[in-house]
Amino acid sequence: MSRRNKILLLIAAIIVIDVLAFIAFPPYDPITGEGPTECVYPVCFINGNLELPAPHAIWPADHEAPAGLIVWDISISSTIFTMWVVAVFVVAAFWYLGRGQKMVPDGKQNVVEWAYETVESFGMSLGGIAAKPYIPLFAAFFFFILFSNWSGLIPGVGKVPWFRAPTSDVNVTIGLALVAFFFFQFQGFKHLGFGGYLSKFFPLGEFRNGIGAGIIALFVGLVELLLEFVKPVTLSMRLFGNIYGGEVALGVMTALTIALIPLGLFALEVMLNLVQALIFSTLMLMFTLSAIEHHGDEHDESNEPTGTPMDPAVIAGAH
Repeated sequence: MSRRNKILLLIAAIIVIDVLAFIAFPPYDPITGEGPTECVYPVCFINGNLELPAPHAIWPADHEAPAGLIVWDISISSTIFTMWVVAVFVVAAFWYLGRGQKMVPDGKQNVVEWAYETVESFGMSLGGIAAKPYIPLFAAFFFFILFSNWSGLIPGVGKVPWFRAPTSDVNVTIGLALVAFFFFQFQGFKHLGFGGYLSKFFPLGEFRNGIGAGIIALFVGLVELLLEFVKPVTLSMRLFGNIYGGEVALGVMTALTIALIPLGLFALEVMLNLVQALIFSTLMLMFTLSAIEHHGDEHDESNEPTGTPMDPAVIAGAH
């Protein structure tokens, strides 16, 4: 069979599947309650494919979460449950593929080593030797967020009440961002000491160089302090916005067109979800390296690198 005939056969099969899906699962509007007979194109079709930002609470039974995008509520939502499933899957997969390591790796060991070494090489290319202690956490964030993102592309996830992509819930992304935030703040205090780390934001020693220099340095430090608290907001909102926005776009296109166009958008979402996982984990790594860096570690007057061997500025200068 020629390639052209194979493509035409594939298109015909997709159209047949579309028709069968329409018959077996007719459109239903969960907002207005309109069934198949009353459902009006395109509003009803779109509403039936969209998931509201607030996740479904699966425990306690018949629990209604408070209204709002960001809520304080003691319950287990569909996104939290799916997050647990993804975490167990990632840990189990890497344990299974990595157990019984051999001097001459076989197929499954090659997969684990290739995946980790690729992530490690990327992280080291960004931060040099200073990034090496943080590569395991960098890899953990990347793979967990990646599979959390991809879970939303599995058919049924987002429609079945118990399952929904964790990163399409802003409460989950805020939790991930806060973990990263407290980690790099801890590393800053650990490496620079309490006074040394706070001096990055309150450089009172600059007043020795004059009142003007001290005021400017203090102003810059306070701006940097404000930006520290902006970091978890940008981390969480960027991840949530892209994942949830992708779900909305995919849902709308699926409702308005036949499967060929959504299939292309689906492939694009696979790639974008990978990029978003990489962005989050990369920013976590860069924020950590920035936190452990002394303010005076850029370059001296002779343009020679200064600071400890663990400083990313030294590595950048040496390169």
